[in-house]
Amino acid sequence: MIKAVIFDMDGVIIDSEPLHLEYLLKLFKTLNVSMSTYEYSKFIGTTSTYMWGIIKERFNLDYSVETLIEMDRNGFFDFLSSKHSIEPIYYIPELLNTLKKNNLKIALASSSPIKAISYILDTLKLKEYFNEIVTGDYVKKSKPNPDIFLYAADKLDVLPEECIVIEDSHNGVLAAKSAQMKCIGFRNKNSGNQDLSKADIIINSFDEIDVFNLN
Repeated sequence: MIKAVIFDMDGVIIDSEPLHLEYLLKLFKTLNVSMSTYEYSKFIGTTSTYMWGIIKERFNLDYSVETLIEMDRNGFFDFLSSKHSIEPIYYIPELLNTLKKNNLKIALASSSPIKAISYILDTLKLKEYFNEIVTGDYVKKSKPNPDIFLYAADKLDVLPEECIVIEDSHNGVLAAKSAQMKCIGFRNKNSGNQDLSKADIIINSFDEIDVFNLN
């Protein structure tokens, strides 16, 4: 029986991937990093440590991984907060409200830093819906490893098999299935051509989810 729903944030709660890509392309340029949008799409759903570790090695950057992460996070937060408005993805507020009314536990499990998560949830007025918020910084291994989802389940005090994950990325879907959880794959055209085939269900809109038939 499903007792909890675990949401990814980027590409699920908010359509932030185009914003992050816009910012990163500028940062890559200053670092003399040449990367296509297709190559970047493979990093969607992974942690900053994983992404910048590979980029540092591949392009022989002088900066430490920690410095690159700080540059990325601080710069992106400033970029994001300078935007005049951000909106949740269609039907997300209604879905969260229905889940809460039906006493399902709700967690956010995102690879984004807590500063960005808090800003987005506060701005969208959605924080009240989440029982737990966890980030990739809290675990050792990035998606597609299951660590972040197992950690979220532990914080919610539910078993992995009692959870359903909502993800828009190939890495996220693999992480959910590796955690022995059900997974809804959300096809977000702005998240790149993600392989969601391992998900139990694939949707194009959140109003397709039947809260009363998640099992």
